[in-house]
Amino acid sequence: MLAAASPALAQDAAPQSLEQLTPEIDALFAKYQVDAHIPGMVYGIVQDGKLVHVKGIGVQDLEAKRPVTADSLFRIASMTKAFTALAILKLRDDGKLRLDDLAEQYVPEMKSWTYPTKDSPRIRIRDLLQHVGGFVTDDPWGDRQQVLPQAEFTRMIAAGVPFSRAPQSQHEYSNFGYALLGRIVANASGMAYTDYVQRTILTPLGMAHSGFDAPHAPKETYALGYRWENDAWAAEPEMVDGAFNAMGGLQVSANDYAKWVAFLLSAWPARDDPDTGPVRRATVRELAQGSNFTSVVNRIGSTGAEACKQSLAYGMGWRVAQDCELGLTLAHGGGYPGYGSHVMLMPDSGTAVFALANRTYAGPSGPAWDTAVAMDKAGLLVGRDTPVSPAVAQMFAATQAAYAAGNLKPLDGKLAMNFLLDRSAANWAAELAKLKDQVGTCPSAEPLAPTGALSTAFRLNCDKGKLDGTLLLAPTSPVTIQAWRLRVVPPPAP
Repeated sequence: MLAAASPALAQDAAPQSLEQLTPEIDALFAKYQVDAHIPGMVYGIVQDGKLVHVKGIGVQDLEAKRPVTADSLFRIASMTKAFTALAILKLRDDGKLRLDDLAEQYVPEMKSWTYPTKDSPRIRIRDLLQHVGGFVTDDPWGDRQQVLPQAEFTRMIAAGVPFSRAPQSQHEYSNFGYALLGRIVANASGMAYTDYVQRTILTPLGMAHSGFDAPHAPKETYALGYRWENDAWAAEPEMVDGAFNAMGGLQVSANDYAKWVAFLLSAWPARDDPDTGPVRRATVRELAQGSNFTSVVNRIGSTGAEACKQSLAYGMGWRVAQDCELGLTLAHGGGYPGYGSHVMLMPDSGTAVFALANRTYAGPSGPAWDTAVAMDKAGLLVGRDTPVSPAVAQMFAATQAAYAAGNLKPLDGKLAMNFLLDRSAANWAAELAKLKDQVGTCPSAEPLAPTGALSTAFRLNCDKGKLDGTLLLAPTSPVTIQAWRLRVVPPPAP
């Protein structure tokens, strides 16, 4: 029989508390601050909708030596892209645009562009969201365009741009593409990009201290940006809000940013509760839909070389990966003159780690991911169980009865049309007899481990051993069984 997935087993040791783990976490970030020559940084952990740990280290400005706190304001650079992506999806929800609309419908200056080949598709809004517009990777050029006036950006668009490749042919990260999305937000909403994000996302989430006009932020909380050069810190120029704000211009505090992260995590899992957020939960979950241009990468951080590989794709404003230990992860860094940042979400456990720093391109991704791994090893990342559906419970009980009877009689009327075509009733009876000879009767079962509303893994406790199995129901009404698989669990090694 085919091998079956085993139900999740309880941890052997009781989990640590986060309070017990925080000295290890704090040491990770403290070491990074020193090694990366960062004047100051703040980091936080959000879990189950709350900022459960936050700490500022170092100073937010070298002259006044104000210490970094959870209220210190940092530019988050490309972590702004997630706000832009959600703004686009919100406009889609409100009927202001469609993701498959041509971008030039909202940015008419693009209509005169010359594409790289005669068969190049014209750029859609969706292409800009997922960095498949055909533009060249533009770090660090794009970072310095933050201050570009809107009128100059209009002239830049109208003049056309050289393409790196045909649109929709490959992922290539583009700040310019997200700046175009900011223009689309403005033209589709009828208000400035910054006003739209403020009204529809920041204000409803209570992010009262966050915004785009960084140089005019209160000096007592403003984390100034520095670069490390010639073994010394030098101040980076303060950049006013400009036409590239949609790709990296947002400024936040840890306390404010935690509200954004908690809101995003609250979209998982799908459920029947009232939708009370400024954007629908289903729309937030769309951010995790990666494009088809996937890659295989090492996990970020010190465990990357030994951990199993990740399958990575770019969603909408997020790098989306499946990690064999951490589950679904959404992550993004922010690199900017004077600032570096990183955030990672783990929706399966309702947990996120983020960090903000005030040194050019000093993105603290390593300690953020190492924190997540440490929390996982400490038993602090508890996955949300998939509930056992009534259909799965009913059909599992019927298969238990069939095993006890040694034939498929208890499954009469419960089998999909393929079941007996794939294996005859006589062969099933022979196989069940063989299994009973090996492990005997199976009077009890471990809790089911459903993989959806129509499938589950299971383990049967038998007189002379154990059976693992899977049960897969068919998309019929009423539901029926399309596959039932069993295997003997090998005895433990002596």
